[in-house]
Amino acid sequence: MENKKMLFIYNPHAGKASIRSNLLDMIDIFTKAGFEVTAYPTQKKGDAIKATRERSSDFQVLACSGGDGTLDEVVTGMMECEKRIPIGYVPAGTTNDFAKSLKIPSNMLKAARAIVDGKIFPCDIGAFNDDTFVYIAAFGLFTDVSYATDQQIKNVLGHMAYVLEGAKRINSIPSYHVKYSHDGIENEGDFVFGMITNSLSVGGFRKITGKNVELDDGLFEVTLIKKPKNMIELNLILTSLIGRKIVTEYMDCFKTNKLVIETQEEIPWTLDGEFGGNHSKVTVKNEKQALKIIIPDKERE
Repeated sequence: MENKKMLFIYNPHAGKASIRSNLLDMIDIFTKAGFEVTAYPTQKKGDAIKATRERSSDFQVLACSGGDGTLDEVVTGMMECEKRIPIGYVPAGTTNDFAKSLKIPSNMLKAARAIVDGKIFPCDIGAFNDDTFVYIAAFGLFTDVSYATDQQIKNVLGHMAYVLEGAKRINSIPSYHVKYSHDGIENEGDFVFGMITNSLSVGGFRKITGKNVELDDGLFEVTLIKKPKNMIELNLILTSLIGRKIVTEYMDCFKTNKLVIETQEEIPWTLDGEFGGNHSKVTVKNEKQALKIIIPDKERE
């Protein structure tokens, strides 16, 4: 019987470069499971998109390893393909929110085994204007931290890198006048932060995205934080956000499958922790169950 073919795309610089020390063992796991493996180390930003788009049609499975940004590129490339094959993910980044949501092991070799022994989960994906995101699109406070923080600092400090970088600007919080519409509802206000998510955690914080989150229900969880009048209000907002205790005086929270956001000026967005461009109008749509991702099969463990 002919071996199944696997394209393995990995970012050798993700996280603490732990991929390098586990690479041969991961390939061995894939090979023992009957896969003929073609390994592709990314060289620069955008490489994984191109490799996925141009090469994945020749394979039965695409495995990738890196941070959320690597996964985002692979999924973006896959969504541009006519033939969409299942994607397996070995997390190796700093936070790996999406992997945790899917209960993919943080141990790289266990994650590799989950790809060969796992099952396919049809997961929702986000369309952001002409772009794609896996689990979060966001603007405002702290959202540029993940791509503005030096990679070496990320590797050493982990979660604290995001907190420290954001804390430098706590006294000069920018706000944006936002008009938004969804499900026949229109609203506007001044907001310091907004996120559209399909994840159980963001930045390592669980529950921050909402309650009763399902990754395949065709709905996003939307959180928009209003501009605080003082530091006391800011502390109340952060406490409420982390504990997901919705205070309507300070935040707008809802679920939707489509959202249009307009701002008076172009503002920077982040998609899965990477810079997503400056936009004055964005249309975000939920592509229900559009991604085939391999998750651990609990019945086989």
